[in-house]
Amino acid sequence: MTDTSENEYFGRDLEAMSSAVNYHGWICDEFAQFIGKRVAEVGAGTGCVSKLVLEKGVTDLHAYEPSSNMFPVLASRLSSFSNVTLHHCFFGDGPKVDAFDSILYVNVLEHIEDDIAELERAYQALAPGGHLLIFVPALQWLYSRLDQQVGHFRRYHRQTLKAAVQSAGFSVKRLHYFDVAGILPWLVYFKWMKNTVVSDNVKTYDQYVVPIMRRLEGLVRPPIGKNLLLVATRPE
Repeated sequence: MTDTSENEYFGRDLEAMSSAVNYHGWICDEFAQFIGKRVAEVGAGTGCVSKLVLEKGVTDLHAYEPSSNMFPVLASRLSSFSNVTLHHCFFGDGPKVDAFDSILYVNVLEHIEDDIAELERAYQALAPGGHLLIFVPALQWLYSRLDQQVGHFRRYHRQTLKAAVQSAGFSVKRLHYFDVAGILPWLVYFKWMKNTVVSDNVKTYDQYVVPIMRRLEGLVRPPIGKNLLLVATRPE
């Protein structure tokens, strides 16, 4: 993950993204059948995705978050869950834990400069047959001022993500673009106009556009999209 002052992110952007309830639900439902019981969530942030993951029958969740401003929010949000272990550190710096059924990276891998080394760590921590679950921003030509501000080293294309995952030893099971409708708004609002996240924009898109796109993309996978979703396995 990117090395910023005290590992802090932009609180305004995080607060805005926390309102994307439908969007996060869509992502987690795509991963649901592969999550398993014992799970590591890398870069858990403020716990928005964590709570949705816990609804999928997880019995042991290890949530890793190095950021000094996000970790207290994460700890507060998950304080009532007895099946959660919190790690205030990077995934590779925590106590050795392995044999996970799945390891989850939702909008995290793009923050890590050496993504190959991170994927190799994930490979070692997974049980044989376990699943690597990744959601990342896509299309490098959409790289914007916002990407730079929040510490993204890159946006991925289908082949670059596939190559990175395979180089770490994984077998790719599912890989597809996600949220085709988000391309144009991102291009105009963030790339060309150089804006940053505003909560009202996120809420509007999440409330009115996401439910429609979820139904449509559930029928036909788009050939391109604002994000990429990947499921890979550590071979038995």
